[in-house]
Amino acid sequence: MTKETIFTNAAIVLEDEIVQGSVLVRDGLIADISEGTSAHGEDFEGDYLIPGLVELHTDHLEGHYSPRPGVRWNQIAAVQAHDAQIVTSGITTVFDCLRLGSDEDGGFKQGEMREMADAISRAEREDRLRAQHFLHLRCEVSAGDVLEHFSDFEDDPHVKLASLMDHAPGQRQFTELEQYTLYYKTKRGLSDDAFSAFIKRRQEASALYSEKHRRYIADHCAARAITVASHDDATEAHVTEAIDHGVKLAEFPTSFDAARASHGAGLSVLMGAPNVVRGKSHSGNIAARDLAANAVLDVLSSDYVPLSLLYAPFVLADEVDGITLPQALKMVTATPAKTVGLTDRGRIAPGLRADIVRVYRPEGVPVTRAVWRGGKRVA
Repeated sequence: MTKETIFTNAAIVLEDEIVQGSVLVRDGLIADISEGTSAHGEDFEGDYLIPGLVELHTDHLEGHYSPRPGVRWNQIAAVQAHDAQIVTSGITTVFDCLRLGSDEDGGFKQGEMREMADAISRAEREDRLRAQHFLHLRCEVSAGDVLEHFSDFEDDPHVKLASLMDHAPGQRQFTELEQYTLYYKTKRGLSDDAFSAFIKRRQEASALYSEKHRRYIADHCAARAITVASHDDATEAHVTEAIDHGVKLAEFPTSFDAARASHGAGLSVLMGAPNVVRGKSHSGNIAARDLAANAVLDVLSSDYVPLSLLYAPFVLADEVDGITLPQALKMVTATPAKTVGLTDRGRIAPGLRADIVRVYRPEGVPVTRAVWRGGKRVA
């Protein structure tokens, strides 16, 4: 039996404009968009009607699973808590980051992230989840055991994205050792000698493992049509390397030159939405607003604050000259969906999935009033 729903009196955010009107949903898909107010349907009272947000990089699940050092929470409970906060932030499609590769700085033992992925699948089968969940494997290529961890996912169809990361000091995110010293020496209470030895071990591991692990993972992903992301590129040489590995997504470039080179090569440049909201990077790197102002920012991720993915586009539209709200919202909807090959969502257009968010925003922080995924109300 055909099921129809009408949303009316809404400020509908399309790809290039905002129109006051109505949206007809039929059997989970957007069937029609019309200007003007209908006498029937759910009255949005002038609120925004936007596509469901598409989140490519969130570490948020990890915080629910391990809320304190050494603490492991029930995995199903962690997944449900994560999902609830994701959906009420307007996110209907989420790529849950799972960290692969461990070293003396921490990480999870082999099998833990496989168990977490199994918990996500179980929660999905049992209809516990409201967003659609995919997997994003964060591969620490300088870790000696990353390929063993990666082998747990070699046949998992939920894996749609893998990032190639190297957090060794002296490069990429930590080109300057000042931030690395704050992260590791100060917080860990290391002596000068212990810190020097720590840096030496990390750099040696990077030299030994990084390149061969990058190549193996990139080749495996290419064979399975999994999107590959680079991470913390700092130089044009890093971008050249990323292109050689078939990278489609440049996550968190740490310099303007790397961001510009990535964007110019057709890679989608991703930065953190918290960076936009705060006006700066938490680790002292480039500001996402500056990239947006120079038209080299393509995608935003909530990273560690789910609500920031909804908040940041409004900040960009308010505070960066030349960026409209439809343009800013594409960074959290249409462009991330396109980057990972999800062509059925990310826009308000006939024939696409009715992933819809009702947003009230008089000023400041926007409010998620309701969320639909595939035409079904989930929040």
